[in-house]
Formats: sequence, C-alpha cells, structure tokens
Amino acid sequence: MRVEIWSDIACPWCYVGKARFEKALAAFPHREQVEVVHRSFELDPGRAKGDVQPVIKMLTKKYGMSEQQAQAGEENLGTQAAAEGLEYRTRGRDHGNTFDMHRLLHFAKEQGRQDELIQLLYRANFAEERSLFTEGDERLVDLAVEAGLDADAVRKVLADPAAYADDVRADEREAAQLGANGVPFFVLDRAYGVSGAQPAEVFTQALTQAWGDRSPLKLIDDGGAEACGPDGCAVPGH
Repeated sequence: MRVEIWSDIACPWCYVGKARFEKALAAFPHREQVEVVHRSFELDPGRAKGDVQPVIKMLTKKYGMSEQQAQAGEENLGTQAAAEGLEYRTRGRDHGNTFDMHRLLHFAKEQGRQDELIQLLYRANFAEERSLFTEGDERLVDLAVEAGLDADAVRKVLADPAAYADDVRADEREAAQLGANGVPFFVLDRAYGVSGAQPAEVFTQALTQAWGDRSPLKLIDDGGAEACGPDGCAVPGH
C-alpha cells in the first residue's frame, strides 16, 4: 500500500501531522508493506527566494490578526508539538520560500533518503535556533549531507534552478486535481484521503480501512496459457 503525503516545510501542522501519522503507522500490523512518499506543496509559492521575514509578522500580515493572536497560535502549536514528542520554538522563527527544499526532496527520493531529509528540514525549521532561510544554500547542503546525500551532488541540484522543478510543479498540480487546498494531505492507495493533522486514531482507522479494501488479483483466465516463470518458459508443443 502506498501513502502519499502532500506537505510543506513551512507548515507547522505538517510537522505535527507527520508525527501523528508515524505513530499510527508504527502500530499498524502491515507497516512493512506500506510505502510512504512525500509530495510537494508550497504554502507561499509567490514569495521570492530572498524574501524572509519573522513568522509572527508573516501571520499578522497574511491573516490580519494581532501580534498577540499570532503568538497565542504559536504557543498552541508548541503545546501540540510537545504532546507528540517534538521540539518547537514558539518565538524567533522566520518564514521564507521553500521551493529549493522541495527540489532537494525529489532528488533525495531518487537516492532513497527522502524521509531522512524531510525530517531534518522540519527539525531545522521548527526546533533549531539557526535559520533555515537566511544562511544560503550551504545550510541546505549540510542538512542533506546529514541525511546521507552527497554534498557535491546536492550543490549541483541547488545551482540549477530547473533541476526537479517540473517534479515539484507536477506534485502541486496533482494536489489541486485531488482537491487538496491545504496541507498536510494524506492519500492512501489513491482511494482514501485524510486532510489535516488528525489524531493518530484517525490515521489508524484510515490505514485499516484502506488495507481492508485491497482486493486480491482476480484472474480472468488461468487455463494454462503459455508463460515464463522462475523455471523458464513453456515451449509450444511440449
């Protein structure tokens, strides 16, 4: 079974939702047969790469709330994150463009290190004091190397704005086609969708239902037509 997760590194509920989903997956009897794929979704796709601002300022401008309301929201997120065993800095974080991070995540997927990289990016953005947005490409290189990727290969991806850009855009178009207008958005075997950072119990229910609806392959005809197998191929007339 495949679970696709549309998310953005700048999305705190994606950070919390991933932990809740993983809690459900860890207890799922068929977890070894579940493939998890992370898909791209930018919350702020129009933001220029160098346009970085404090999270509180971004929230007040985007949602028309007061600084006190924005800070209260961050405190609530900190409480929610702590309940899942996650560190969360409620003050001093900043916000910026995540497109290069998504490009790197597609590269990491090819290398079999996607989950490792997205977890490190989340940690860097939500738990660490160093900014994920103001230190340039080398900050991303350091995190990618920690995830098990080759530094020179990562630099090559970051230096080419077209590398994996089409993959990111394709993910975002697909999210729109599936009706996802926010993240996190979980799709199980292209049959079930779960929107938002739901409690682990909801993910358990979704995994169980999606698994239970999997049907064994039904053969239209098994009348002994010639075929190839581990022992070789049938020879006509023998």
